[in-house]
This record gives sequence, C-alpha cells and structure tokens, in this order.
Amino acid sequence: MTASGASANSGTSTVREQHRFDEAALASWMAAHIDGYAGPLEVAQFKGGQSNPTYRLSTPTRNYVLRRKPPGQTVQGAHAVDREARILQALAPAGFPVAKVYGLCTDDSVIGSWFYIMELVEGRIFWDASFSEVPHDQRPAYFDAMNATIAQLHSLDYAALGLEGFGKPGNYFERQIARWSRQYLASVTEPIAEMDRLIDWLPAHMPESARDERQVSIVHGDFRLDNLMFHPTEPRVIAVLDWELSTLGHPLADFSYHCMAWHIKPGSFRGIGGLDHKALGIPEEAEYIQRYCQRTGFTTPEKLALDWNFYMAYNLFRIAAILQGIAKRVVDGTASSDQAKASGNGAKPMAELAWHFASQVH
Repeated sequence: MTASGASANSGTSTVREQHRFDEAALASWMAAHIDGYAGPLEVAQFKGGQSNPTYRLSTPTRNYVLRRKPPGQTVQGAHAVDREARILQALAPAGFPVAKVYGLCTDDSVIGSWFYIMELVEGRIFWDASFSEVPHDQRPAYFDAMNATIAQLHSLDYAALGLEGFGKPGNYFERQIARWSRQYLASVTEPIAEMDRLIDWLPAHMPESARDERQVSIVHGDFRLDNLMFHPTEPRVIAVLDWELSTLGHPLADFSYHCMAWHIKPGSFRGIGGLDHKALGIPEEAEYIQRYCQRTGFTTPEKLALDWNFYMAYNLFRIAAILQGIAKRVVDGTASSDQAKASGNGAKPMAELAWHFASQVH
C-alpha cells in the first residue's frame, strides 16, 4: 500500500507496544484457515487506523492486511470487525471495489481479539483532499471517481446481495442520533456544551427527507478521501477501505457526510473549505451534489438544499462523537494511532461547527 502525503498517518511502523500479539499463533491460524498461506510471516502496523488496529502481513509469496478489534475494554457496538468482513464479502461479487477477504477469526484466544484478514491492495491513498499531488487537469476526474463510487454503493440492491439483516429497518436518523449520543456520553472526558445541546436539538429538527423510509441503501459510514484506494496511475477507485461503520441506512446521511469536506478547513479532517476551488480544479459542492443526484435519482439538488444544514449538523455531531471516543481511548491508553491525541482534540471544534449549522435551521 502506498500512501501519499501525511507521513504521520501513512506507511507502516513496528507494532506498537499495546497492540502486540502472538505472531506465531497468528501464523498457525493462517496456515490452518487461509488457502495458499506459506510463511515465514512478518508483521508491521499501519500508522493510520485510530479505531481498529490494522497490520501489514508479509510473506514470501503474498501480502495481507489484518484488521482487529483493539485490545481491552471497548464501547459496546463499536469495532465490529465481523461486520466489516461480511460487507466486504457481499460487495465483491457485485463488482464494487473492495479488498478480498481471506478469513475471519472470532476466537479471542488466538491473538487476544477478533480479527479478519484480507488482501493487500496496491494503489494510492491521498491525504490532501484538494488532490494537490495530482496534475491540475486531472483533479476533476478524481473527484468524479469518488462521486461515481459512492453513487454506485448507494444504488446497489442490498437484498440481492444477502444483506437484508445488515441494518435495522426504519428510523435511521433517530437510531443514529441515539447511538452517537450514547457513545459520546460514554466517552466524555471534558464536557462539551454544544454536544449536550445537539443531543436534544437533532431529534427535534429532523426534516421530512430524513424521515423518508423509502430511502434505504448500503451506507459506508465513513466515506472520506483517505478511506479510498486509487489506482496507481488512473483516476479510479480500486478499493474502498474501513467498513467498520457500514450498515443499511439513509443514503443522504452517507453522502452529506462525504460532502463535509467542503465545509471543513484544510488540515482538519481532510477539508477543502475556504480554498479557491476553481483555481485548484476542484468542483464546487453544488456541482458535486448535482452529479450525485443525476447518478442516483434519489432527490434533486434544489430539494436537498432545503435540508442541507440539518445534514451537516448531524454529521459533524457524529464526527465529534467519534473523535471523543478516540479522546477517551487516549485517556484509557488503548488508542491505536500516534495521531489519536490530535484527533481526540478535534471533538470540540467539530461540535462547535455542528452547532453553527444547527443554528441556521429555522
């Protein structure tokens, strides 16, 4: 895996102390459960991945990726690596770009927590959401590749893929708001007044579009630039990564989350807010929304604009809750990235921005 930019998040390092495990036990498990496996096995840890520790497994004939639940106590409902493996196995036959899963282990005794092993996809990960490393004239094609990929995901027939039970039917936003409220309250380190306000405000201000029970699709849950693997030389997504938060839900929740980049400043959560988009070859958010609407037919840009502030407030609230969870794991000593402390510190600014959008809803 080659990653572009943000050296603190990209590449591998030796396995961090709190995430070490019995590598011989893993090699034995792989020999028994993964076709074609042949050692010796070398293990390194990817620098990114603040939620589920992620490792590069190297052998003389093939390289793999291992994703595991973090060791120690975790928030209930989080770090569901078994769900990640299931969604990847369902999407691959549909022609959606994901890594191949080789095996899932739900026996804690092997390496200390559940894990799954998948192929190592070779390509590019970008950390700068303006695609500064891509020639100016190619940038629109990279944005369009992202747009096409999320539209493809939301257009898949989840029932035909055997995923009817992958998420609960109905009341998606109500359940998500309740879930992230619980996770935030379970991981508070220092109170954030805006989060307390949003916990009450969001359920009371859901627009009709968010209540539309006909709108159900597979949602990724964290569809942002650095979870996309691009072809080594082409503007094409070859693997969507990090499916921990995937479920069945409202596609506009997923898409509006993806669009938050236009509202967040560079250097903070892969933002492009405030940049001169035209000069940089970046489409305006309105253009990007229009293309998605054309591809999916779910709604129109005009209708979506009426409810956009709610969707932004909801997603920023959700990010703040996720970042607060990372902050809590820093305090507990179980956070799985060197960048975790900085991420955890982002919870309050995200909550403040969420409340800014909420305040614009009348």
